Amino acid sequence: MTVWSDLSTLFSRVISVFSTYDWLSDTLDILLLTLIVYSLLKVIRDSRALTIAKGLVIFIVAYVIVLLLDMKSSIFLFRKLIDNILVLLAVIFAPELRKLLEKLGTSRSYLKFSSLFGKNGSAKVIQYNEEMSRCINSVCKAAQEMSDERIGALIIFERAMPLGEIIDTGTVIDARISSQVIQNVFFPKSPLHDGAAVIRNDRLYSAGCILPLTSRHNDVSKKLGTRHRAAIGMSEQSDAYVLVVSEETGSISLAEGGRLHRNLSDGEVREMLLDVFLIDIDEEREEKRKNRKNRKQNDEPEETIEVIDHRGGEPDGDDE
Repeated sequence: MTVWSDLSTLFSRVISVFSTYDWLSDTLDILLLTLIVYSLLKVIRDSRALTIAKGLVIFIVAYVIVLLLDMKSSIFLFRKLIDNILVLLAVIFAPELRKLLEKLGTSRSYLKFSSLFGKNGSAKVIQYNEEMSRCINSVCKAAQEMSDERIGALIIFERAMPLGEIIDTGTVIDARISSQVIQNVFFPKSPLHDGAAVIRNDRLYSAGCILPLTSRHNDVSKKLGTRHRAAIGMSEQSDAYVLVVSEETGSISLAEGGRLHRNLSDGEVREMLLDVFLIDIDEEREEKRKNRKNRKQNDEPEETIEVIDHRGGEPDGDDE
């Protein structure tokens, strides 16, 4: 009887919960909380904050053990820390929170949202994809032609994280992209050829920009030049993709997340960039992106700089 009584009580409580459930507001509330938690977990997972999150889990476990053992001094210390936990978390996770807010404010995030709920959202996404495809095709064509002529180049594709500080070091152009425009910027002895170009959305926004070099000098081959070190450094400090054309060998490389993919063809670069910058419409492209993210999670770029040679060629010389 006791079991049946307990089951009856549980069933009654479940019925009472659903009797007060507002299908509109409560459902939206659950979806919103799920989206926020998912976004936070995604940002933490894709950054070094994952290690800090593991430390917080250990902290919580230790606090539970302290409570069970009734360790009064330790309980006092833990409670003082918990009283200020929100401030501590805000300080610890400040870069990740900033990254999340910046990502929510980007036009690409807006297009994703509008494609689901906005009027004519799908049409805007299609238009965005067409413009980005044209931009990426033009850049890849220019990269191949500069590779053939041994003209060095450094091109940044801005993503969710704004690169205002980098743009301020160069000259704002804000021009419609074409392969000819890209080649004119990096033509030897042109005023802006020594710096990096920044592509924002589908436009050549700035050129002649100065990039930070990677701080992990010992992990980078000495045969890699300044352009490649700057590309790795830029990809370490932001979520940007950085395209490099070697002046010495003409090889094309792409840096992302502290990794350097070397000896790529223009077709391989095009496919990698399209996978990242186009808003997914078909399942095949979404599957490719998931596979790329899974490969990233299995690596640990904070310890060593991964250089992925796609053809097994000789290392690039010291590009100036």
